[in-house]
Amino acid sequence: MNSIRELLSHHGLPGDSGRLEAEVLLCHCLDKPRSYLYSHGEQPVCPEQASAYESMLAERRAGQPVAYLVGQREFWSLALAVNEHTLIPRPETETLVMWALELPLPTNAAVADWGTGSGAIALALASERPHWQLAASDASAAALDVADLNRRRLGLTVRLLQSDWGAAFAAGSLDLVASNPPYVAEGDPHLEAGDLLFEPNAALVSGRDGLDAIRRIIEDAVPVLKPGGWLLLEHGYDQAAAVRGLLQAAGFSQLASRTDLAGIERISGGCLV
Repeated sequence: MNSIRELLSHHGLPGDSGRLEAEVLLCHCLDKPRSYLYSHGEQPVCPEQASAYESMLAERRAGQPVAYLVGQREFWSLALAVNEHTLIPRPETETLVMWALELPLPTNAAVADWGTGSGAIALALASERPHWQLAASDASAAALDVADLNRRRLGLTVRLLQSDWGAAFAAGSLDLVASNPPYVAEGDPHLEAGDLLFEPNAALVSGRDGLDAIRRIIEDAVPVLKPGGWLLLEHGYDQAAAVRGLLQAAGFSQLASRTDLAGIERISGGCLV
């Protein structure tokens, strides 16, 4: 019977993150926090748990994302369920949440997260602004099932809607629309590498230049935003100028872009005049 230390020493996962990923997978199999691995390194692991761990290692070596293997990913300090129907929440999107929280919105602001997937943006905002009237929409019923699971697990109030971007929202009803839409161009080689290979294509790819969904969101947002309402959009590493141009052409002012932790312009937005 192998010990925790022995299992981790032969994980066989590549790269600098291999050890961390192995620890996450073993913690999942043991149902223990990572601190347990360090304080109980010589603890033997029962054959059933060791076998489950080895199976997960094999899936990870084949490229399956760790988040899908363990069924969750942390975002904004919230443990969110994820699966193959949703994007895996990433730290870059927390920049959008931070910007939304800084906006001078009413105490009971009406806010929508379009293309919510796992519910990450809406639930993060709900955790910080319980008096906001939050809605989260997605065209995918399967993704909304995941968002509903997260909403119930976390006990947060967010209305869920199946909608193609702004189709389900009334004119002049929202103070803020926030979205992390598909923004990868068709044929982009990044789609064939890493976690993107396993994530839902419809949540990633958006036309020849990657901006089709963003164009549609801007078009849909104009009638549903109140005067002075805001639109915040996540986009690709090289799309900030193009997105600001689209926002300006649609009548938005106070245009700006925010950088992620790597210093890349990742979120752009503006206020509707």
